Amino acid sequence: MPRHPLVRHALTDARTWCAGQTIDERPALAHAVRVAVTLTRHLPDAYPELTAAALLHDAPEFAPPDVDLDGILTARYGPEVPRIIRALQVEHHALDQPDPPIATDDRPVLLASTADKVVALASLRRRAHSSSNPNAFFTARPGLLQLLPHFQDLPPLHPRLQRIL
Repeated sequence: MPRHPLVRHALTDARTWCAGQTIDERPALAHAVRVAVTLTRHLPDAYPELTAAALLHDAPEFAPPDVDLDGILTARYGPEVPRIIRALQVEHHALDQPDPPIATDDRPVLLASTADKVVALASLRRRAHSSSNPNAFFTARPGLLQLLPHFQDLPPLHPRLQRIL
């Protein structure tokens, strides 16, 4: 199926900004694409700005620090894409804190965030099962284990995303 021009441009920017970066011991671009694919697989009617935001959700971490990221994102994608990306950035930082609050009831942000978590948790699960001791793999990540109750407290999700959790 042809990609919407906004999504094509987001993939180009993600490719540029993710170059040389890794997430979960894999190229960051693979993570970005997996998040967007997970989102659109379970929400085939996801609007292009949401898919673009999913592709670019780690841009605040990877874009060069000397660029006006919000200006670039707004000019290229409109105001919705940087709004979602910045909300995900706030959530990422909150998840690094003890007892993180539920970040939002904003559906686009929640959908992109859920897709990101599904991809990250699936990657951790694969890595744990390929290790010699999956229990030790997770025991060595107490921060992750402390976050698990947070995911149970999230508001109800779209039924298609509920099935993948």
